[in-house]
Amino acid sequence: MMKDYLSIDIGGTQIKYAIVHEQGVLFEKGHSATPDNLTDFLTVIDDIILTFHDRVNGVAISCPGKVDSREGVIYFGGSLPFLHGLNLPRYIVERFGLVTTVVNDAKAAAMAELWLGNLSGVRNGLAIILGTGVGGGIICEGTLLQGQHFQAGELSFMTFPNEGNTIENLAGVQGSAVRMIEKIATVLGLEDTKNGIAVFEAINEKDSRIYPIFESYCHYIAYIIYNVQAIIDMDRAVIGGGISIQPIVLDEIKRQYTKILERLGFIKSMITPLDIRLCAMGNDANLLGAFYQFLVNEAISE
Repeated sequence: MMKDYLSIDIGGTQIKYAIVHEQGVLFEKGHSATPDNLTDFLTVIDDIILTFHDRVNGVAISCPGKVDSREGVIYFGGSLPFLHGLNLPRYIVERFGLVTTVVNDAKAAAMAELWLGNLSGVRNGLAIILGTGVGGGIICEGTLLQGQHFQAGELSFMTFPNEGNTIENLAGVQGSAVRMIEKIATVLGLEDTKNGIAVFEAINEKDSRIYPIFESYCHYIAYIIYNVQAIIDMDRAVIGGGISIQPIVLDEIKRQYTKILERLGFIKSMITPLDIRLCAMGNDANLLGAFYQFLVNEAISE
């Protein structure tokens, strides 16, 4: 008999949820606004679980922050700092008796791609998620690399020596898609600096006022991909995040990556060109990846 599970994706503005089959089919999707405090947050989580409690065999969660997927503790919470120190799986087990797992949201996206997407069958790869910061999930020898302190793949924390070790020069700032859009919107004189649709209309037209900003952004992302490749020696990188639905994003990152290789001189012959693609799972990635992490944890516990 096919088992059903509840998958929950905790985001900065929305908490998405869905029932998921063991084969990775999602249905009965829904969402709620993300509260700004722990008390209201747990109330929303309670309401979601109560809706499906009698029908599911476990709960899988993805969320921002540094996440100890073994013990279930969330640290810092990313855009939701009130999650810091919360052991959400323990809370759910004690309250509802449902086995629960939790994983960082970018790592969940990487797990989804490994399971059902464009990292399927890849031994060594990277999922890079472009949003407010630069999320990442590294696949090493066919499994998600968590790291000694569950911090592996936190690409936002990368910096480059010639830029100085300041917050402003962290990859999460320089590689922020939100920041790039705001910079271009300001140059265009848009009243709404978060109007990504208008910004990408100008980018796709290669408006000379703003295209160099976009090129510089993609160049920075290409550098991150190249540097991870130099360490991991991966087969493929996949790009996700809201802006990745614009074909010009992948095209420009690949062009900038090629430019980096061309400038390497004799080292270029030592580097195997990387296959760079889009993530395949789209908006369902975190829900699916959280559940795949659930399956991995269950397999380990057995």
